[in-house]
Formats: sequence, structure tokens, C-alpha cells
Amino acid sequence: MTAFARRARSAAARMHPELSPVSFTLLSHVEEHAGCRAADLAAHCALDKSTVSRQVAALERAGMVWRRPDPADQRVQVLELTPVGATALAQTATSRTTMFRERLSDWSGEDLDRFAGYLRRYNQPGASGSDDVRGG
Repeated sequence: MTAFARRARSAAARMHPELSPVSFTLLSHVEEHAGCRAADLAAHCALDKSTVSRQVAALERAGMVWRRPDPADQRVQVLELTPVGATALAQTATSRTTMFRERLSDWSGEDLDRFAGYLRRYNQPGASGSDDVRGG
């Protein structure tokens, strides 16, 4: 898991040295939910609002998102992906796909199915009922 996290940080740094992997997660959510608020991002990602605020500010400085008034409530700011942000996400997706294909190219279909099943199981919310890790 540590190596996986290290690769994610490295990929984020290649896309933009000032952005964290969390920034790209937030950017993906903004792409999928154009017009979301920073509070929506915090709730979706289970992050503190101040953390999201800093990440969104970094994304704005990088030109990847912009804020605009919510048409339904002019007091509220909503986020939208800029063309720069859309390009960064597309490049990241292409890089990730290439990396996964290279790393998994010699795996059998059975190995890939098993791996995918384990990932689904691992990512299920509350699946284990505990955060304990074997051997630790």
C-alpha cells in the first residue's frame, strides 16, 4: 500500500508539482459534478472543510478550476473545471492506464480477475468492520 501511495504522489507531482493526489481526487469529483460546492467536496471525500479549501485554492492557482456564483443562490460559490483542469485529468487518466497496462501485462486473466475482486472487496465501505491490519 505504501508503494501504491508513493506512485500516486509521484504521478500527481508529474502532472503539477504543487498539487497533491488529493487535489486530483477533488478535480475528478468537480469534473463529474460540475457546479458542486467546496462543502460538497468535503462531505464526499470525508475531509475537513479547511483541507478542501486549501486544495481548491491550489487548484484555482494552477488554473484547473474556477468559482462562479450558484445560479440558485448567488451567495454560494460553485466549482467548475477549466480547460486546463480537463486536460490535466485526461493526461493523468492516460498515464495511469498506460502504467497499469505495463505493470499488469504479464498477469493471467485469472490473476487479473482475482486482483480486481480483492480491490472491490478492499474498497467496500465497512466490509471488514475493523481497521486493523493482520500482523500489525
